[in-house]
Amino acid sequence: MQPLAERLRPKTLDEYIGQKHLVGPGAILRKMIDAGRISSFILWGPPGVGKTTLAQIIANKLETPFYTLSAVTSGVKDVREVIDRAKSNRFFSQSSPILFIDEIHRFSKSQQDSLLGAVENGTVTLIGATTENPSFEVIRPLLSRCQLYVLKSLEKEDLLELLERAISTDTVLKERKIELKETTAMLRFSGGDARKLLNILELVVESDTDDTVVITDDMVTERLQQNPLAYDKDGEMHYDIISAFIKSIRGSDPNGAMYYFAKLIEYNDIESLERRVLVCAYEDVGLANPNACMRTVAAFQAARTVGFPEARIPIASAIIDLCLSPKSKSSEAAIDAALASLNHQSLPAPEYLRLTPVGLDDDEKYNYDRPELWEYIQYLPDPIAQSQFYVPWMTSNYEKALAENYRRILKHGRTNQMKKLNHTKKS
Repeated sequence: MQPLAERLRPKTLDEYIGQKHLVGPGAILRKMIDAGRISSFILWGPPGVGKTTLAQIIANKLETPFYTLSAVTSGVKDVREVIDRAKSNRFFSQSSPILFIDEIHRFSKSQQDSLLGAVENGTVTLIGATTENPSFEVIRPLLSRCQLYVLKSLEKEDLLELLERAISTDTVLKERKIELKETTAMLRFSGGDARKLLNILELVVESDTDDTVVITDDMVTERLQQNPLAYDKDGEMHYDIISAFIKSIRGSDPNGAMYYFAKLIEYNDIESLERRVLVCAYEDVGLANPNACMRTVAAFQAARTVGFPEARIPIASAIIDLCLSPKSKSSEAAIDAALASLNHQSLPAPEYLRLTPVGLDDDEKYNYDRPELWEYIQYLPDPIAQSQFYVPWMTSNYEKALAENYRRILKHGRTNQMKKLNHTKKS
């Protein structure tokens, strides 16, 4: 028998729960689907919010061939085979076949490159699904050919509607007398993930032998504790611990960090832990103590070599180091400010900075042999020449030294007058 989440998978938009900003009455994606015309797009959102379901509903609505690939198991060869099949099917269908790629952020650059031609010429309509920010995980040429739609975690009302639908319409559950007396625990453990919510409901009901099942918060908590796989490392409890752990490091509390690290050890997942601690190191400590960031990398290399339980020792050392280091978010603020500027206007590099400057005299070009002039050259495009994305945090001697050098450069300024600059005497 299929799991409950699969049995309840919606077949139409009217059955689809949540994401009203995209598929509700009058919403942009709903209008496109109703009109029978969609362009390639990427769905970005957390697990269990309906990305795969939405793609299948669209394919059914448009009555077009639907191909699916998983980025975890598919390679370039698989992509090309699907594209070849899609080309063949165009003889029998006016609409472009839909190619759904789950976890598209896991596709390598070469795999994503193999999609470009087929997406651009309309051989396939690409629908990608990702839990990671596409701006960082999807190559720019592919991203520019797709619309981006953000899916949100399901709201409390959506989750309650899903529970009521499950117990009233599912062929198995409606044979039982199920009363949702309390739902707080189920909603909390689900973390806005519809699939997880239905898995929890199914577990709780199946573990009760009585004809009448009265679901309470204590009952849910007890059943999940007896079945630890029911809330794995992707569940809300895990993320709550991760959140408290990172905030303890950010708040310079080694005791709190050690407590939550101890809780995380039971997951035995060095890779996941490493990613989060490294993000914290460079995001929260950053230029205030770059050596601590490098020591964190070395600590996790040692941890992978020795494995648990000994891995706890180098990791603990790195965590305490980060806790008690001064903090600076200047690097994160700088790149976020630069990214924000692109939303307003994406400008080309000045001609004298391009790899192959065209139409410039020799004395107008970037002079590789004049390092004493490099800090006098204007690198930003003219319209934003005075922009300052990096703002130092004066929390450590290291960044204070960087800030002092930065002030010196800002004081003498930069110029785009390359001819004039190149004619200055060498110092």
